[in-house]
Amino acid sequence: MRIVTSTITTTATATATTTAMGTAMTTDAALYRLLAWTSPAYPVGAFSYSHGLEWAVEAGQVRDVDGAVAYIAAVLERGGGWVDAVLFAATHRVAGDPAELDGLADLAAAFRASSETALESRQQGQAFLTVTRRAWPHPLLDEFARRRAGLPVAHCTAMAVACAAHGIALEPALHAYLHGIASNLVSAAVRLVPLGQTDGQIATARLGQAVAAVGRAALAADIDELGTAAPGLELCSLAHETQYTRLFRS
Repeated sequence: MRIVTSTITTTATATATTTAMGTAMTTDAALYRLLAWTSPAYPVGAFSYSHGLEWAVEAGQVRDVDGAVAYIAAVLERGGGWVDAVLFAATHRVAGDPAELDGLADLAAAFRASSETALESRQQGQAFLTVTRRAWPHPLLDEFARRRAGLPVAHCTAMAVACAAHGIALEPALHAYLHGIASNLVSAAVRLVPLGQTDGQIATARLGQAVAAVGRAALAADIDELGTAAPGLELCSLAHETQYTRLFRS
């Protein structure tokens, strides 16, 4: 399956763009949904996961803002964030094709190296799908949920389908999703290291380049070559499973 890079054009508010699902909504409406869906207030339980960061802090691998930025950048560039970004883009493009969509949904749900990161992705995915169907209903989401009943759904899959269904263009949707990953891990670092609130915002600002670069690369990626190269992250996740005192579920 070859992923073709798409070019998204945005102008002033109330200007429409085009996606694989047809004509996108006005920029204001799309932006409102993205802000809602990636807000810490959206009830997907993101606050309870650290993607192995809790063990990295316990082991002394992350001690300050520099260490937190390096860890989170690794998640985005070489770990689960990269995998999710490529699968998000691919899913958004085929959201109207049930066979293609279900194949990618299976891959996204399985593409985890530890039980805790699998839980992290699947729990947030199911929660996102459930609440979005109630608050932002769409027939495509209902159809997808019926087909996936009893099967795990990755967070990247659920949000990509929702964005495509509601006509939100791929490029800003993917950028928002990656920002959500980064900001949630920064929030975890603020509590764990601990970092002050100012250092937390410094970390968020410094991660902006990584978010943008990963988004651009994911849009051009070939899903047949998808893989990761972050064994340090996976070891942190595996060690977290038996960590004596834990605040987070991953």
